[in-house]
Amino acid sequence: MTSAENAPTAPASVQAAVAGEALIDLIRRPDGSYLPCLGGALYNLCRALARQGVGTQYLNPLSRDRFGRELAAQLAGDGVQLARPDPVQQVTSLAVVNLNAQGHPDYAFYREGVADRAVSAQGLGDACTALPALQLVCTGALALDARDTAIYLPWLAAQRAAGRCVVVDANLRPSVMPDLAAYRATVHAALAHAHIIKASDEDLDHLAVPGTDALDRARNLLAANPQAHLLALTLGADGAWLLHRNGTQCFAREAQPLEVIDTVGAGDSFLAGLLAHLLRQAQDAGAAGFVQFVEALTAEACGQALRHALASASLCVMEQGCVPPGWDAASEWSRARPALAE
Repeated sequence: MTSAENAPTAPASVQAAVAGEALIDLIRRPDGSYLPCLGGALYNLCRALARQGVGTQYLNPLSRDRFGRELAAQLAGDGVQLARPDPVQQVTSLAVVNLNAQGHPDYAFYREGVADRAVSAQGLGDACTALPALQLVCTGALALDARDTAIYLPWLAAQRAAGRCVVVDANLRPSVMPDLAAYRATVHAALAHAHIIKASDEDLDHLAVPGTDALDRARNLLAANPQAHLLALTLGADGAWLLHRNGTQCFAREAQPLEVIDTVGAGDSFLAGLLAHLLRQAQDAGAAGFVQFVEALTAEACGQALRHALASASLCVMEQGCVPPGWDAASEWSRARPALAE
């Protein structure tokens, strides 16, 4: 099903609830002008999950300004439900994005008094309580700003206590945080609630996780969070790892170089592909619950989910901006271009 054919999901069919930033990326062009694009890591994740066939709800409010209306329209077009359908007066957050020669983005954010921060732990929790089929919740990135600790940390704790799978994408933006030590502490505090952790090699550096290399640091981060079952480590063009609490390790990397346009939304598409595949596997297996399925994940299931996640990211980087693939496109890519594995 294409995004144009999607209709917003009903509360009874929502499997994933996502909380965090929705903003406008102003991407600098070679001529010095800026191209406005809908973005934000958690906003991108919502779109990517819905395109992969996962019933998804975005929990944060959106602005009534023109950018907010565009953000809402795109979510509706992709089939994402809004927990807060009535827009708020606060303005939409902005991110100025400069791309380097490899298409890797560098961000500057404008987030004071913005719409997506006009939320409370109670409001997030109430929205989740109204979703009877909810399997997982996800946050990360700018939501882990130390100034918003009172919003997201109590909500994560409550969702874990309610038996839902907690997913945290570290996705650090240290250059825009006024207090790096407090930011790092907040990210670690959020990770302490997670069943599933996603981190890049850069995230591990920013978090000051000890280790001889990225894989060693990822193992140490998983060891430092004994409540977590699964950790996804992304390495950009060098592939990705999945590390499970039971000792399973899976690696995948594209066998052939990609024609990369930019990497905006690649990590979000990766995480969406991973979660969509795990949810589908759990459903096909008749699992009693998603948390229990992830806890007992086999090496074969781990590898299949990782390859689908990698395919999802690969398709995204060959587009300008965040254009997440659908389930069928990612599945076909994975079949047609088998990834290298270790």
